[in-house]
Amino acid sequence: MTEVSRTSRGTEVPGTLPTISVAPTPVPYRVAKRTLDIMASSLGLIVSSPLLIAIAAAIRLESPGDVLFRQERVGLGGRPFRLYKFRTMHATADQETHRRHVEQLIRGEPPDGDAGDSTWIPLAADPRVTRVGRFLRRSHLDELPQLINVLRGEMSVVGPRPPIPYEVALYEPWHLRRLSVVPGLTGLWQVRGWGKLSFDEGVALDLEYIASRSFFGDIAIVLRTLWQIVRGRQF
Repeated sequence: MTEVSRTSRGTEVPGTLPTISVAPTPVPYRVAKRTLDIMASSLGLIVSSPLLIAIAAAIRLESPGDVLFRQERVGLGGRPFRLYKFRTMHATADQETHRRHVEQLIRGEPPDGDAGDSTWIPLAADPRVTRVGRFLRRSHLDELPQLINVLRGEMSVVGPRPPIPYEVALYEPWHLRRLSVVPGLTGLWQVRGWGKLSFDEGVALDLEYIASRSFFGDIAIVLRTLWQIVRGRQF
């Protein structure tokens, strides 16, 4: 994984490795945001507990393996953490396909078998995905366990999506600025054009969010995300 260091805004540290600046966050906003995260994640886990049990049972009935998929992600300031999702693939699925797909998208190359422009979208018709997994992905229910990450403070309800270490290893220095805030379940990139934008265009939206973030802006992103889920939009 690319090594990063935490510095104050605008400070450049000389060296051969990229550095990132952790943007200072106003205390009132930080307190309000963390309060929202705790309330939303706690309430979400309690209310959805019957659904969580049903999903876990469906996953186990269809294919052997763990119910939860655990994956190392990169969070605030480049710190790694373990992200939780419901498993949507067969337990023996090879992750190399996704890694190659991500590399092509970050580099702006057309994905394998695609002659058009590359955009930041999930792999379509992936044979590694189970039938239950396809439903969970379409409905975004596979991401419910990430409420645990939010409750633990590793993620927030709103923020840039947390990347995988091998993604960060391909970042250009300016891409690292999206690691200067706590990652989120949803963000400006997702509600404005997920699947329609290039990687660089999406990162630009993440940086726009970082520069202008506010409590009511976060609420607006949450509401837009819920509306798009109701409409069945993939992001």
